[in-house]
Amino acid sequence: MNTQVFHVQPDAIDSASIQAAADIIRAGGLVAFPTETVYGLGANATDAAAVEGIFAAKERPATDPIIVHIAAHDSLSQIAIDIPERAWQLARAFWPGPLTLILRRGPAIPATVSAGRATVAVRMPAHPLAQALITAAGVPIAAPSANMFSRPSATTAAHVLEDLDGRIAMVLDGGPTSIGLESTVLDLTGDVPTVLRPGGISIEKLRELLPDVTAREQFHEADISAEAPGQLIRHYSPRAEMRLYETQRDFKKMLMGTLQETLIGKRVGILLMSYEIAQVESVEGAEVFDLGPTPEDAAKHLFAGLRELDARGVDVIFAHGYARDGIGNAIWDRLLRAAEGKVQ
Repeated sequence: MNTQVFHVQPDAIDSASIQAAADIIRAGGLVAFPTETVYGLGANATDAAAVEGIFAAKERPATDPIIVHIAAHDSLSQIAIDIPERAWQLARAFWPGPLTLILRRGPAIPATVSAGRATVAVRMPAHPLAQALITAAGVPIAAPSANMFSRPSATTAAHVLEDLDGRIAMVLDGGPTSIGLESTVLDLTGDVPTVLRPGGISIEKLRELLPDVTAREQFHEADISAEAPGQLIRHYSPRAEMRLYETQRDFKKMLMGTLQETLIGKRVGILLMSYEIAQVESVEGAEVFDLGPTPEDAAKHLFAGLRELDARGVDVIFAHGYARDGIGNAIWDRLLRAAEGKVQ
């Protein structure tokens, strides 16, 4: 398959490119497109065969559900049933934006979207290209991240092509994504609203509207049907071995002790924020990726950093967690899954 790439400016959208992508979606094909979080790999969410094409292109297990994307609030009723009032409150407060709601699945959405479960994950992306594509297609778009299964998510069109060139019909290149980590996933099907995946909307923000919101950290193996995307124990993973330290203090202890031993016979990569880089200047031969000066920068550049260090040919990547509030909680979640749940 020849994957077409259309370069589209988010602030000056080329309607012909959007229409071409929408035609592919309606015909059952696959289009990668930017959202504010990561690039998504989209198909008609009401077409079971098209949805199966997503799983095939990504080599994604059928046990890992996919988020359905909409462009208007009233479209929610076409996707879900028995929608509680708090879902509408959250939609009014946070949509369009990086919040995914788990609700009861409506009959228009095939079970394959939801790993056979009676629920559905749905959100309204804020990116103007995503909005334009969904509107032009005239159907809800099912879209996981546009990368091969278990790889770091794609935050640029180049990342998409690295994994999926020749596997999908088109990429809409709208430049780098602005948040860089996937949406927060909030389950509203139980008695207590529960965050299943931290993301672009912090739990602190959610509690301003729903004080009883809780969070649950859990891991699934690939052969078990997950409640929501991003639950697998191995996810967002580089090709290199990932060594994760819980805190900056733990990481500093490692720098003073075992890192030099680790360097013997291996190429080492290190993910650090800008103000930390001076700590590793004495580590000869290490490949260092600068995540930026703030937690928001670190979130935006995390997946790019994992991919870049892989491209530099490192054998092992070192990283540590940051404050577990706001976006720092989402960064920790992605690092933990990249390290297959192992903390040094």
